[in-house]
Amino acid sequence: MLLADKVALITGGAGLNGLGFATARMLAEQGARVVILDLERADPAGAAAKLGPQHVGLVADVTDKASCERAAKAAVEQCGRIDILVNNAGITQPRKTGDITGADYDAVLDVSLRGTLYMSQAVLPTMRAAKTGSIVCISSVSAQRGGGILGGPHYSAAKAGVLGLARAMAREFGIDGIRVNCVTPGLIATDINKGLIPDDRMQGILDQIPLNRIGEPADVAGCVVFLASPLAKYCTGITLDVNGGMLIH
Repeated sequence: MLLADKVALITGGAGLNGLGFATARMLAEQGARVVILDLERADPAGAAAKLGPQHVGLVADVTDKASCERAAKAAVEQCGRIDILVNNAGITQPRKTGDITGADYDAVLDVSLRGTLYMSQAVLPTMRAAKTGSIVCISSVSAQRGGGILGGPHYSAAKAGVLGLARAMAREFGIDGIRVNCVTPGLIATDINKGLIPDDRMQGILDQIPLNRIGEPADVAGCVVFLASPLAKYCTGITLDVNGGMLIH
């Protein structure tokens, strides 16, 4: 197994049909002890229990720095170490530029971008002390192509910010043996977009994807596991596209 004896934290991982839980499950299948972080209403403990008794679910709000620090501390207390962080938590909104309010902007950027910073800050001291670690940040094809399928421009901006933040952290913490990389999913079949795309529009989207299908959560999870694992030990600061060819560049 690629991740035997490793401890992996994943934010926003409690949604059973989401990218986070699919990633948590694949991390566990590869031997990692998984700590799922999510809001209380998402029931992270219940999600972790579905992976097995050795896995942990903790309540955490990634927009609150103190909450992130408490979660990281609890993870170390319960699991002894933190080897992997997957910054997965994020939200989207279907807005046009002129319709984005201050509250909309704050909500989307706080979860995706501020949350990535705060959770990374929370785990970095433990990783630096161990002189090893892998941080994988979930961005989006929307950041690369100037808009996705459903998210507004503020979502594109937040996910582009994740790319820049991850690259800067990769430069800063490589000397400490910590790798920081990004995954940029295209359109993936999750609850966040279920039923929101009419059939006629979906066909138009599929016509622009060389693999002629939308992605599955496991497609993204496999790439996260690769970046988190020793198979990618000489990869840092990279962006790994998982979009079926929607964007080839």
